[in-house]
Amino acid sequence: MNAQTYTISRSSRASRTAAVLGVVCLVALIAAPWWAGRADMRLMSEIFLYLSLACLWNLLAGYAGLVSVGQQAFVGFGGYMLFALAIFAGLSPLAAIPLAGLLGALVAVPVAFLIFRLRGAYFAIGTWVIAEVFRLSFAQVSALGGGSGTSLPVAIVRSMASSRSMREATTYWLALGMAVIVLAAIYLLLRSRNGLALTAIRDSETASNSFGIDIWRHKFVVYVITAGLTASTGALIFLQKLRISPDAAFSVNDWTAFVIFIVVIGGIGTLEGPIIGVIVFFLLRETLADLGTTYLLILGLVAIVVMLKAPQGIWGFVRARTGLELFPLSRQVEKQKSDD
Repeated sequence: MNAQTYTISRSSRASRTAAVLGVVCLVALIAAPWWAGRADMRLMSEIFLYLSLACLWNLLAGYAGLVSVGQQAFVGFGGYMLFALAIFAGLSPLAAIPLAGLLGALVAVPVAFLIFRLRGAYFAIGTWVIAEVFRLSFAQVSALGGGSGTSLPVAIVRSMASSRSMREATTYWLALGMAVIVLAAIYLLLRSRNGLALTAIRDSETASNSFGIDIWRHKFVVYVITAGLTASTGALIFLQKLRISPDAAFSVNDWTAFVIFIVVIGGIGTLEGPIIGVIVFFLLRETLADLGTTYLLILGLVAIVVMLKAPQGIWGFVRARTGLELFPLSRQVEKQKSDD
């Protein structure tokens, strides 16, 4: 006699296949300095850093409901902290990157207490104002070049590695490592009890509050973690550029508008969305780069079309029709047959 039993599982055949393919891709990407050219490695580094920023903004807006348009504050802060720690404290740039992240998290604490008093559109405007305050403040620091900025001294750059190719490989591996760390940290957070609370907050703050979830505390922790990792990513961005200025470090276009585009196109509130979005963004950018400002108009048009036709983004559109989930976060009930 056959009996049916039910098991509850998070993983599926698709998620297990995606995990195997992900490991294979990661091994190939780690070996890139031996098979890719200098320009390709620089482009891939940029993709990894944008992926990190997009995943962090997605955690902030897509799960905690904190729609910030001022994340460039922590990108620029991290970049300037890297330069300050390397030039004035004599630290190796490699050691300055995590310290820049730690300082970014510490600065985020009083900022959070200030802007968490704001709600909705006022919160978004408040984050942008904070970023402008950061930009104007660093523009007054003459030791870091003031409004025109400064470059990383040659001796500090050479201290990273003995040759230019080794330095470029090091920055590439750091960018790849940052993307992996950010993805893994967000994945593990969302699989924990705190992640379950964040998902509940994303779906309904009113219902979450009725179940006793401390919404303010969860949002505060997410904001501080996101700020710290964004600052580390910013330090890496300007370690790759070797030069920093207030306008470049706190550019709302580069570090927030493009990141929002990536998340909205890919699918907000999903781990897969930023990965899809960053691929689409760089395909469009590399294809349309010769069109000048027209390229930005096309990006805007693409964003409008996707938001009208697929409000949950490309991955949300695919998941609604196939049920695919490459990062197993939700639980699924599977029916199995067994002989009694």
